[in-house]
Amino acid sequence: MALSRRAFGVGLLGAGVVGTGGYFAVKDRPELQGLLGSRTTLSGFIGGEKEAFLADRDVVSALGGYGLTVNSRVAGSVEMVREQALLSQTPQFLWPSSSIMVDIARQSGVKIRNDRVVLNTPVVVYSWQPVVDGLRKSGLVTVTNEGHYQLDLKALLDAVLAGTDWSKLGVNSLYGRARIVSTDPNRSNSGFMFAGLALSLFSGNVATADDLAAFGGKVQAVFRNMGFKSPSSGKLFDQYLAGGLGGEPMIVGYENQLVEWILADPSRWDRIKTSAGAKPVVLYPRPTVYSAHPLIVVDENANRLVEALVSPKLQELAWTRHGFRGPLGTAAGNADSAIGSLLPAEVDAVLPMPDAGVMLSLLTMLAG
Repeated sequence: MALSRRAFGVGLLGAGVVGTGGYFAVKDRPELQGLLGSRTTLSGFIGGEKEAFLADRDVVSALGGYGLTVNSRVAGSVEMVREQALLSQTPQFLWPSSSIMVDIARQSGVKIRNDRVVLNTPVVVYSWQPVVDGLRKSGLVTVTNEGHYQLDLKALLDAVLAGTDWSKLGVNSLYGRARIVSTDPNRSNSGFMFAGLALSLFSGNVATADDLAAFGGKVQAVFRNMGFKSPSSGKLFDQYLAGGLGGEPMIVGYENQLVEWILADPSRWDRIKTSAGAKPVVLYPRPTVYSAHPLIVVDENANRLVEALVSPKLQELAWTRHGFRGPLGTAAGNADSAIGSLLPAEVDAVLPMPDAGVMLSLLTMLAG
């Protein structure tokens, strides 16, 4: 049946109204901006521990829904906010692994338009089951009612400074003196935060400038004892897994690193758990420090990336796929069954970091 001109016109008007309404409905939803063809490519520096997260296909897809493509380059958290060779590349955003880096970036002359913590992960110590079993005998490691391992880090550092042999700490499977290794604090955030935590532990409280004068030498000695220090948290974690019990008995890292590794291949983890070999173990220093991951907006367009990263979808992917807690240190969704009760629901014994001035002075001391 032929349509009259009037009916055809009414139909076109109705379609236009629906289309216009649909446009504005999508326009008002940031997560659907990609449907409008509004695409923005953002370039910036990130800490290496977030590389796998941003490479995740579902994360890429979710960011695409916001009309965003992220071109990220890996750099140490300390480097990206201080090194002019990196800052001169005009990054649109910086994504380091500590809130203090925001203050240090300002002191480096970075024009910050906005900053917001979007992820969190506590600093932990990675070791191996035979080491942990020995340290339990000596009282340096205890087990919570939920089955999580806690480490008396101050006592361990005192033992390292005293040149105590592993055997004196109950670890008969290792020879020589006890040691713990972190990344280079002048380049990588995990080493930077470990340095701040160590200084506070030696001082008995959140360290001040006076504490640096009194106890900075002890922190220097701890780092001198390490020998070579990796420039990247991701590289150090890879060294830990590759070197095994004899190569890297204890390292400093982030909670999310083992989780991400397990979830990348759950069947591998099942094999390791049932094997006779040494198994990776995560230890929670008591107290520890939280590695907050603030996204620093340098170019106004990067505000859209902040909005995307704090969305429920991306927060859930960060936790369930990569082990990152949310801005308040809580889980966003149910953890995969592969990690079960590996992680505590909350990490309650947490110290603030010393302020930026103290940490910059400590970095100068450690560089020397």
